[in-house]
Amino acid sequence: MITKQLSVFLENKKGRICAAADVLARNNVNIRALSLADTSEFGILRLIVDKPEEGKRVLNEEGIVVRVTNVLALTMDDTPGGTLGVLRVLAESGISVEYMYAYVGKTTGKAFMIIQAEELDAAEEILRRHGFTEADMSEI
Repeated sequence: MITKQLSVFLENKKGRICAAADVLARNNVNIRALSLADTSEFGILRLIVDKPEEGKRVLNEEGIVVRVTNVLALTMDDTPGGTLGVLRVLAESGISVEYMYAYVGKTTGKAFMIIQAEELDAAEEILRRHGFTEADMSEI
């Protein structure tokens, strides 16, 4: 379930997200999922890409600040309460979620969730024990 995520730190200026996406596209790094959080001065663009180390390298070469972090990538049913099931398991185990984002993948009936938690290894083990499975990156 643990996969690599790029956290790209961008000034909150017009065109900065586009510039980062352009660098990745020109270098054949495919964005599979993303989340964007911002403040008045900067934003954090979180990306799941097909080649995280290459993505980090090419963004750094363009002067874009990026960090690679581990996150959980899991598959769940795309039904009402699917997200609640994951959150309930973690909450009942005393694991705090720092952030998350979810999306529906290419296959019918499945959704994918990216989670950053305070105790990532423990969260992974608990979710596996409760029947949650690793996201198949080829389906994202």
